[in-house]
Amino acid sequence: MDAALSEPHNGSGPAEPSVAPSPTNGTARPPSTPEGIALAYGSLLLMALLPIFFGALRSVRCARSKNASDMPETITSRDAARFPIIASCTLLGLYLFFKIFSQEYINLLLSMYFFVLGILALSHTISPIMNKFFPANFPNKQYQLLFTQGSGENKEEIVNYEFDSKDLVCLTLSSVIGVWYLLRKHWIANNLFGLAFSLNGVELLHLNNVSTGCILLGGLFVYDIFWVFGTNVMVTVAKSFEAPIKLVFPQDLLEKGLEADNFAMLGLGDIVIPGIFIALLLRFDISLKKNTHTYFYTSFVAYIFGLGLTIFIMHVFKHAQPALLYLVPACIGFPLLVALAKGEVTEMFSYESSAEILPHTPRLTHFPTVSGSPASLADSMQQKVACPRRRRPHSPSAL
Repeated sequence: MDAALSEPHNGSGPAEPSVAPSPTNGTARPPSTPEGIALAYGSLLLMALLPIFFGALRSVRCARSKNASDMPETITSRDAARFPIIASCTLLGLYLFFKIFSQEYINLLLSMYFFVLGILALSHTISPIMNKFFPANFPNKQYQLLFTQGSGENKEEIVNYEFDSKDLVCLTLSSVIGVWYLLRKHWIANNLFGLAFSLNGVELLHLNNVSTGCILLGGLFVYDIFWVFGTNVMVTVAKSFEAPIKLVFPQDLLEKGLEADNFAMLGLGDIVIPGIFIALLLRFDISLKKNTHTYFYTSFVAYIFGLGLTIFIMHVFKHAQPALLYLVPACIGFPLLVALAKGEVTEMFSYESSAEILPHTPRLTHFPTVSGSPASLADSMQQKVACPRRRRPHSPSAL
């Protein structure tokens, strides 16, 4: 998965897989100060925790929602087992693409793709906050964007997107950030998109039970180690891939201000994958009806410990580290030890999120071949479950 590193970077380029030190590229650079390094990694840790914490809280609301357009995607054990294989094929395909075709044109297409996804994801993220600022008498008109294919009995919906005036305001604000990112590739714009992607992923992607979470994390644990230590494929793709697929923070911020260019990075995969497991444990806590969030806070602390250990190992050995190597054992092991101590292992592994909180949730039947953004996952799922002739409301939050 993508993860953290520190290297010269303009805030828009690719993230190295896992955690890595600054590479030696022949360019003389002043060494980062201890204060700058501490600020950078502390900020990355804080930014990683925000989408996990708030995304988990929003996942509970999303699970209880009866609005079809806000329904989450449920990942089953079969999906979890296939995901590392699909991710590996996608990674290898991108590697071949960058070897065969011009990197400039590929990144141009990726920039446009993530520009659109970033606007939608950021709009969904800020929508609940913005709604609090609209006055009660705000003229909230309804709109619908509908594209169909064919006619008569063969008519099929391609896009059915319903929104209102409040959504337009959020989309407009998000578009400003999108244009800023597209033109400048500034690291702050990159982070806004990255945080939005992460929060949407934790909120909208739901594991159906703890066993599925263990299968997914275990498979990606092996995936991360193999592609980081076993080959140079992930490193090559990461260095060529220009998209907001990571969070960045400059280590020389204190010296250069907002124009700093020596970045530490954290890939979104190392936020979303453990994050959806932590969100599952929060829903499990709620299902116990004990008014405590023991497993959620335990896994949250475990994530802090795992990511902190990753950064420490990287800093000591000055070598790339697959972050899931440390995050997966921590995020699974800590809650399991608590369950053993409380005698609730059976309850933990028998808990079915889709049966108890999500009775109406469709199951994810396939994964897109592009990087797993919540917008593309939601759109692909809605096309699977929608009838050809039926008009179904879609809101920006669904995307």
